[in-house]
Amino acid sequence: MDWLSDNHWAGWLSAAVALGVIEVFSLDLIFAMLAFGAVVGLVSSALGAAFLVSFLLALGTAGATLFLLRPPLIKRLHGGPDLTMSHGRLVGSQGVAVSRITGVEVGQVRLAGELWSAAPYDDTLAIEPGEAVEVLEIRGATAYVHPVPRLDP
Repeated sequence: MDWLSDNHWAGWLSAAVALGVIEVFSLDLIFAMLAFGAVVGLVSSALGAAFLVSFLLALGTAGATLFLLRPPLIKRLHGGPDLTMSHGRLVGSQGVAVSRITGVEVGQVRLAGELWSAAPYDDTLAIEPGEAVEVLEIRGATAYVHPVPRLDP
């Protein structure tokens, strides 16, 4: 026990390794932050600081990393680009009306090289063949479209 009281760094090293091993199994970054605090305690103890100073530095570092560093890291790790699959990727895309589309007459549009059943998003509109349209919504197998405004000179 005398050796450990003279070599506090060994206790900090053991704590850092143990917390690191626990982090490998938990993958929650809590024990990694605590291990980082233990490493700061190890370094300060190896440089000759008293145990109380090393303990306060380790505690402060672990607390700071838990509350300041961990939240943005978790946000970055758990966040990512939204994955749009299936027909949802067509919303916002533009196509061309192949046949007349009205509120009472379902027509067809060509979207991304495919023919889709289409209805106007606004039931009062009539969209003529050849007119550019934008997809506002997909319900089932029908694209609800709106004509793209044109600037006529």
